[in-house]
Order: sequence, then structure tokens, then C-alpha cells
Amino acid sequence: MHHGVEFLFDGQRVPVALSELTDGKSVMVYGQTEVTRDLMAARAASGAPIVHGVSEVAIHDAKSDRPTITYLSEGETCRLECDFIAGCDGFHGVSRQSIPAGILQTYESVWPFGWLGLLADTPPVNPELIYAHHQRGFVLCSQRSLTRSRYYLQVPLSDKVEAWSDERFWQELKSRLPEELASRLVTGHSLEKSIAPLRSFVVEPMQYGRLFLVGDAAHIVPPTGAKGLNLAASDVNYLWRILREYYHRGRSDLLAAYSQLALDRVWKGERFSWFMTRLLHDFPDQNAFDAKMQAADRRYYLGSRAGLTTIAENYVGLPMERVA
Repeated sequence: MHHGVEFLFDGQRVPVALSELTDGKSVMVYGQTEVTRDLMAARAASGAPIVHGVSEVAIHDAKSDRPTITYLSEGETCRLECDFIAGCDGFHGVSRQSIPAGILQTYESVWPFGWLGLLADTPPVNPELIYAHHQRGFVLCSQRSLTRSRYYLQVPLSDKVEAWSDERFWQELKSRLPEELASRLVTGHSLEKSIAPLRSFVVEPMQYGRLFLVGDAAHIVPPTGAKGLNLAASDVNYLWRILREYYHRGRSDLLAAYSQLALDRVWKGERFSWFMTRLLHDFPDQNAFDAKMQAADRRYYLGSRAGLTTIAENYVGLPMERVA
């Protein structure tokens, strides 16, 4: 649980007291691997079936009152009749691709750099997460526990992870941190290392008949704002509340509200992730005016209570809208 974060820029360390600026709210570092493990355990404990290792998944008749899913399991074609389908199968899944051409409007921006991430069983360099702007590129110092850390470096899209030895990574990280942090950085063997491209992506609408797009199937954010998994959970929350009203109170009128409810929060999360990415990364090809504007934004947002409050409110998560 974290009650603050830190920002580094122009030789300054700026703490952001999240709880103080948001009436006591805080954030929890809950890695996607742990979330998946816990959700799978809860599903197994419920006694509900889970089908693994399927192929040739297809969605049929999404606009009807009885949509179906067909798939191949252990050589047998299976058919699943549904009331509704939640498409939680990610950016490359079949759900969004099942919607006919011409229905969805796509909004996309691909960022001109990637993140090189390293996971190691070393204590975090700082109690709170650190977001750092540096002329050599952005840095994020994150953590999974008191003994496991995750660090990220901004790198060119052309870089290959094979070119980054552990030693090179640690040296580059130290060069982008102030001496007081670099001197206490504990290095170690990497458990995992990868380069991820950054993308902003949204499709509208997020539903087609009784097929509802959820999470990465409908939207992607750069990880700078820590909003990817949170927005997926937000979609699930809206859809759960709408379906609860349908099954418990017969409110079929709310089914058509899902897309607009979800998208309103999605675009706010996209905006914050875009803002944080623009604020903290190095853009080698931007002109001098844009560089000055970026620096002015950092001085304002990280140098005033109003600016810090805006960051804090978005970072801890904006409020959910009522469904009924």
C-alpha cells in the first residue's frame, strides 16, 4: 500500500502526498500475475468450470438474444450458448475481431519509444515509487514487495533486449538517478527482462449486441499512468452492475448504457496516461518550442499544489458513475 509517489526532474525530488491530496486515498501495487493467480483461485473455489487449451474460438449471433461461442477442445467441437458474452480476451483476441467491419471507430497513437523492464529479487531503492524525467530517457522505479523490485528505462524502439545485459541495465539506471539514490541501489541477477512498445488505443463503441468488450480488447494505455489494469477492472465493475440489475430487477434498458459509461472513464484514463507520458519522457525529435512547453508543464504540475492535486486525483483513480 502506498500513500505517495515521487517525481524527479531537473535535479529536484518532488514527493506527492497522495493521501493528503485526495482525502485519504492510497494506491496498492498489485501485479497482474498476482491478480490473475488470485482470480483463478477464486474461480476454482467457486466450483465453476474453467476450460483451458482451446482453439478455433468463434463468436456467433452477437446481435441475437442467444449469442453462442464455438471452440475446439481436445479435438472436439464444442458450443456454448450464452445470455451475454464478456470479451475479456485482450488486444489480439477474437472478441473485437468478431464485430463486423464498419461498426467500430478506432483511435490510436503509437509512441516513438519503448520501455525496457527488469525484475529482480532486490530491495526497492525507495519506499515509494519513483517517476523520473532525464535527458537520457524516462525511469520508473517500482516494486512488487520489500524484496522484489521492478525497474523500467525508456529505450528506442529499435533496441533489442538481447543487447541489454544486466550490468548494462544497472549502469544505465544509475546514470539516470541522482547520486543519493544511485549509491543505495541494490543490483542483482534479473528474473525477467523485456522491451514493451507503448501504445494508446481505443475503439468505440465497446459493445455489439450482447457482446461486451472489456479491458485490452477495447483499449490500451501506455503504462506511465498505471491505468491499464485499473481500467479493465472499471469495465468489469460497470458490466457486473448492469448485469446484476438485469438479472435481479429485469432492467434490460441498462444494457445499452455499458459502452458510454465505460468509455467516459476510459477516455479520462487515456488522457491521464497520455499526459504522464508526454510530461516525463524524452522526445529527441521534438522542436525547441515543444521542449520548452514540456518543461513548463513539469514546473507547473510538479511545482504547485493545484498541479499536484490534479496528478494525485487521477493517479489514485477517478470516481465511478452510478449505474442505477
